[in-house]
Amino acid sequence: MLLKSKKRLTAYVVAALCVASTGFAATEHWNDASTTPTTVVATQAGDANWEQWKSSWKDIQDDYEQVSLAPGKDATQMNLAWYSKDKAKAAEVRISTNEDMSHARSFLGTSKTGTVIDDTQYYTNKVSVKDLKPDTTYYYQVKIDGQWRDAQSFKTGNPDNFTFMYVGDPQIGASKGQTSSEGNKQDGELATRNDAYNWNKTLNSALSQHPEINFLVSPGDQINEPAEDQSAAKIKLQEQQYAGYLSAKALRSLPEATSIGNHDSMTTGYQNHFNVPNPFTEEANPTKAGHGYYYTYGNALFIVINANNYNAADHEALIKKAIKANPNTKWRIVVMHQDIYGSGLDHSDSDGILMRTQLTPIYDANKIDVVLQGHDHTYARTYQLSSDGQQHATFDEYRVKGQQGQSHGILNEALKDSTKKEAYESQNRCYTIADMQQGTLHNPKGVFYMSSNSATGSKFYELIPQQQDYIAARSQNWRPTYSVVHITKDTFSIDTYDAETGTPIDQTYSIVKD
Repeated sequence: MLLKSKKRLTAYVVAALCVASTGFAATEHWNDASTTPTTVVATQAGDANWEQWKSSWKDIQDDYEQVSLAPGKDATQMNLAWYSKDKAKAAEVRISTNEDMSHARSFLGTSKTGTVIDDTQYYTNKVSVKDLKPDTTYYYQVKIDGQWRDAQSFKTGNPDNFTFMYVGDPQIGASKGQTSSEGNKQDGELATRNDAYNWNKTLNSALSQHPEINFLVSPGDQINEPAEDQSAAKIKLQEQQYAGYLSAKALRSLPEATSIGNHDSMTTGYQNHFNVPNPFTEEANPTKAGHGYYYTYGNALFIVINANNYNAADHEALIKKAIKANPNTKWRIVVMHQDIYGSGLDHSDSDGILMRTQLTPIYDANKIDVVLQGHDHTYARTYQLSSDGQQHATFDEYRVKGQQGQSHGILNEALKDSTKKEAYESQNRCYTIADMQQGTLHNPKGVFYMSSNSATGSKFYELIPQQQDYIAARSQNWRPTYSVVHITKDTFSIDTYDAETGTPIDQTYSIVKD
């Protein structure tokens, strides 16, 4: 039986709209790396302590030539990307099942003009490695500036039974303006140092507790500096934040399927650093950062949309293209930055809600199972939700060609008009609660939505004052979290953990397709 939402204007909407109408709300909540104890788990995983981190930071922050791994088009492929000072005729990677790199296979890719940092031209290099076998350890080397770097390794998973780590908004550098216990009011560089340290700790703790993790999924905002003014200083800070993000040793072996967040969206830095499979270049309103994309892993289809583009027709076209290319996958998972069903005070009922009326029926029509979101820096999961089947406004007057600036609440001016505010509130009650069961659900109707909290503690937001009727569970304990998703032939399950202690913060939520 479908349980249709009957709530009208309630305290949570009033509170959210008051925030939205007065501007973007700041936060005082963050994690100070200088006071965070180094856990036994993190230490055993190779995490440097804070003093060691500070002494090595100068080398880390200027190391722009770090390699990123990403899932390829399917589980038999792996994508790599990196910066170099030299432009190669072709980017080159070699791969072997032997640690001494004997019997290595070579793969060639592209080398193109990238970013200028401190008057130095860098090039962006991308290669796809193919014909990988499941459950196999591979060693790889990347040629950078004419030299082969030290061999690193990764292990492929079992496509029929795999696990990925889902994190929210690392946003390296977002603790800018906060004052640390050491008495420093953090500028962009100090904030980047703080948040990159905590990013390393979260990854190390997660992988120590859950070595079965095969790859990472991030719904965006890898870095904080949008660099929209394109000044040399801003671009350098942005690249230092990418350097801090990519510095995590875990990422040498952990492929990462990233999304474009609003902080990533305004420059080409994102698409220069990450080699995404099947980019949706047909996107009519892309951002400078690039496009949505899709890939498969076993019987799961992952569709990553560029939600900074408010033209939902682009996202519908990407979803249909991905499904047409992979019609028989059992699980369909969308990853996006802006949360259309979240519970954070800053975004869940302002800019995040803007695309709710457009995307909800698209997800229903294309039988999407799960939507993984970020942006709100709080933890929330929904009941199974469906469209209410009614026609709703598309808010065409607010569509922009990508996110404009960092003023998230683009409806602020409109919400000062009581008539427009009432219409907005009414239109965005466009959903139906299709199933309120908890724990393990068998063949449920509707779509499951998750919003992830910050994985670094660089910035946290308050929860909206009154829990929305579509939210099944939520929390904000001002500590970094991460989720572990396990997919088999018939089951999707998700658990979320406190990054410092490794303890669950919520019960397991599972969907079984019999």
